[in-house]
Amino acid sequence: MLKRLFTAAPLLGLLAGAAWIPNASADAFIKADSAMEHAEFRGQWANNTHYSWFDLPSDDRSKLEVWGYTDATSYAPGDTVNLHVSTTADRYDLTVTRDGAAEEVVLEEKGLAGKLHPTPKDAYRVGPGWPVAHSIAIPETWKSGGYIVTFKVTGEEGQRIEQEAFFILRPKAPGQAAIAFVAATTTWQAYNDWGGSNYYEGVAGESRAHFSPELSTLRPWARGLIRVRGGAPRIVLTEEYPIGAAPRYPNLEYAYARGYSKYYAAAGWAMFDALFARWAERNGYTLDYYAQDDLGRNPDLLKQYKTVVVVGHDEYHTRDERTAIDDYIEAGGHLARFAGNLIWQARREGDTLICYKSRAATEDPVRDDPEKKDLLTSVWEAQAINWPPQQTWGVSGTRGIYMKLGGFQPRASGGFTVYRPKHWALEGTDLYYGDLLGAKSNIAGFEGDGVDYTFRYGLPYATGEDGAPKDLTIIAMALAGQEEEDHGNFDTYLYAGDADLAFTSAAIYGKDTPENRDKLRYGSGMMVNMRKGKGEVFSASTTDWVVGLQDRDPFVERITRNVLDRYSN
Repeated sequence: MLKRLFTAAPLLGLLAGAAWIPNASADAFIKADSAMEHAEFRGQWANNTHYSWFDLPSDDRSKLEVWGYTDATSYAPGDTVNLHVSTTADRYDLTVTRDGAAEEVVLEEKGLAGKLHPTPKDAYRVGPGWPVAHSIAIPETWKSGGYIVTFKVTGEEGQRIEQEAFFILRPKAPGQAAIAFVAATTTWQAYNDWGGSNYYEGVAGESRAHFSPELSTLRPWARGLIRVRGGAPRIVLTEEYPIGAAPRYPNLEYAYARGYSKYYAAAGWAMFDALFARWAERNGYTLDYYAQDDLGRNPDLLKQYKTVVVVGHDEYHTRDERTAIDDYIEAGGHLARFAGNLIWQARREGDTLICYKSRAATEDPVRDDPEKKDLLTSVWEAQAINWPPQQTWGVSGTRGIYMKLGGFQPRASGGFTVYRPKHWALEGTDLYYGDLLGAKSNIAGFEGDGVDYTFRYGLPYATGEDGAPKDLTIIAMALAGQEEEDHGNFDTYLYAGDADLAFTSAAIYGKDTPENRDKLRYGSGMMVNMRKGKGEVFSASTTDWVVGLQDRDPFVERITRNVLDRYSN
């Protein structure tokens, strides 16, 4: 997502395990264990789901809570995982589970001593700063993968609270597998709103109503980013829209009602990366797992692999992380990207992830430094940066972002229209020109990427005007847009409106004008293939491709196998 404009309401403090029930008057939501004086009165504004709410430890010691985080995003066998835990319980249990082809419990510890620690008001920026509560020495026998650390506490009346930490375990011997699976952890960190802020909204600034451009990477994950229960809705709209309907956002409604993070469906292991990990392992693919920030620390690690895979929501990259991928492809590597939404350059300074986004031109400290200006944390196409994503990945989020989200194409098919059925990626699919790919699973959403294009004789071609190579092959497309339409239907509240379009037109073309908006308002998410140096890129260019794998869509599965098999053999 580019940026969202919200008026932050008073902090709701939805905590893990908090149950909510409607008041008899339907005027308020009341915590099941709260007195009436703590109710939040809603008035007549029906769009309550657009308010801000965040995970934050309570200062009430009588409330049963447990929170924890790891001291790094990834580790190698033999490393020690330090866990920082704060809880109101005297004791807590801990379970470590490898989440792959099957959930495999690798460690259980019970009755660990609990202690409550104070949390800074700006923990979203500086981190909680809790001391190490427990350490785990990783055995050499643990396999590379995604590991969920679950903290559990139980109250006197049987109430149970759980919260998850997470880490990537890198391989013991890098390069023995043909495929490096790089989890989009920089984007996870950008969306993590634990403590009061992420890059979209929050309690930062003098008014306590703004997003924070600085986020700590050492803090708990907001509820839902690592694990969600079955039935949690995606952002993509899957229901029919009757005439006159106001845009809906089912994921926000669900999150508000169940106490999940507002952004549980936007990024993280649970809704995206985990779906590919399970599918790939169940289908016989061996993966070496890495966190995205591993690329910044060790840019040469990718050289040991035939294929690099990225999936889900892949929106934020530091310059070091992007350069590692760019150099890898140029030298002959293969990038299989089943992901969408390439937008922002971020910057890491120690344990802080920085992205000023729409405020970069006036607030980012590097904006006036000629030696660091290329590190400006704005869109990659911004005039000060001028490194279009198309030059690395073939596509860009500014040329085709939103699909089947709120007022963005709510009645679209949810699938990609096939234009080049004879492309090698579609071999064996029996797809025809004009067929819809993945519509049953609505894989064309919620965000994607594309290029500036034109049609000749019924086929789409890249114009090259946006930095994309003219020999880029566009295989399939799904209409997308940057401006959420307001049809004036009763009860309408727009999630994004035209804020994104106004910003990108100014950032890319120097000024927000009607003419510049026209260049960016409409686009398409695209499945593309391109050569780059000695290497090659395939990009499905949609965040929700992995849902097709989860649903066992035969077309999506066959294309995924075609790409992985071609690139890794």
